[in-house]
Amino acid sequence: MTMQKYMPYLKGISGFIAIVLMLSCTKENKPITITPEDYHASIDRVVEVMIHDIFSPPVASRIFAYPNIAAYEIITLENENYNSLAGQLPELTPIPRPDEGSPVNYRLAALIAHMDISQALIFSESRLEVVKDSLYNTWKNTNPETFVASKTYGLRVAEHIKAWMNTDNYKQTRTMPKYTVDYDAPGKWIPTPPAYMDGIEPHWDKIRPFSLDSASQFRPAPPPPFSMEEGSAFYKEAWEVYEESNRITKAGDETEEVAIARFWDCNPYVSVTRGHLMFATKKISPGAHWMGICKIACRKSGADFDRTVFAYTKTSMGIADGFISCWDEKYRSNLIRPETVINKYFDENWKPILQTPPFPEYTSGHSVVSGAASTVLTSVFGDDFAFDDDTETPFGLPVRHFSSFNLAAEEAAISRMYGGIHYRAAIEVGLKQGRSLGRHLVTGLDMEKGSKDVVSN
Repeated sequence: MTMQKYMPYLKGISGFIAIVLMLSCTKENKPITITPEDYHASIDRVVEVMIHDIFSPPVASRIFAYPNIAAYEIITLENENYNSLAGQLPELTPIPRPDEGSPVNYRLAALIAHMDISQALIFSESRLEVVKDSLYNTWKNTNPETFVASKTYGLRVAEHIKAWMNTDNYKQTRTMPKYTVDYDAPGKWIPTPPAYMDGIEPHWDKIRPFSLDSASQFRPAPPPPFSMEEGSAFYKEAWEVYEESNRITKAGDETEEVAIARFWDCNPYVSVTRGHLMFATKKISPGAHWMGICKIACRKSGADFDRTVFAYTKTSMGIADGFISCWDEKYRSNLIRPETVINKYFDENWKPILQTPPFPEYTSGHSVVSGAASTVLTSVFGDDFAFDDDTETPFGLPVRHFSSFNLAAEEAAISRMYGGIHYRAAIEVGLKQGRSLGRHLVTGLDMEKGSKDVVSN
């Protein structure tokens, strides 16, 4: 049989193969769609690992900020509504641009950069590796060319941001000495029960801020001088904590004030003692709670991917600067906690509703961070943005409703008095401190083109 005899069959087979290949290529080269939910999920996974690894609130704030900035810088290349932070944040230079003609999906690259830097900042890297590999396989099977180009570029940007991140003095503070407790100094902070932990992050004021000129830029007025003379300002504040605690727990049933205290606890260091056994119950940090509120606001407002990244980035920088500013004051004033004072001078059997965190009292970290975060979120979503806060439902706490971010911040601040872990001055001055630095960030950074920021009072 000659070759010519088989040509009709070969042509038919070739045509069939061509159709199969064409369909195969069409299937493999679908557009890769990245949604706001993909970004929310990435942050949620990081929060889960942070809870597992028990990061301190200041360190947790750093873990949020850098991955968000990396993602934000990538979206500014394609979205003309947002301005790069290069030249606005200390020592941050422009990120590299993708190669000309490279089929980069900027949202995919932003998400990959976020995941890569997040993984570099946590301890349990394997917990993110499994999820990342699964996502990589999905994207690779959807569109290999776009995935490879986007991954390559996202990781280039991640390396650029990591190099900048590594100059913020964090590594240097890891080798600095622990805080030395002076048990003979009246009114100075000492470790509290049940774990009597060392003071957390005594050198956090040396971390490079994001929007602040220095850690002490919004240094608050000092707290009332320590004095247990009846009638002194400090004595009145200590007695108020003791009296308020007794009032809200006297009824037997859980009061609204107790519910507020528990809702805003956000203490990753809670220790539980059972006989000779001591273990920790794991919770989110104050920063993670406000990142959860950011997620709620993004979803309710219908924010697209780019605006979601913008909101998270702006909020996380406010939270991070809030901790730097607060910790600068904490180890300067070095004030004794209510639990220590009340047990020594008023009632040796008294216990606060919340477990006292392991660092000095003034100012209240939750108050500062809540003031900053609420101010930033107001600038993004508006002054009367009502929302249902379900951030704490995974920990068995009910949803709470707020008619604005500012009112949520005020409740978060007063919760520290209800919980028995802060005096009034630390709460009120801390909230003012946070709002001041939040306004500074909102007005000082030019992130959104043509926006008229709403600034909290």
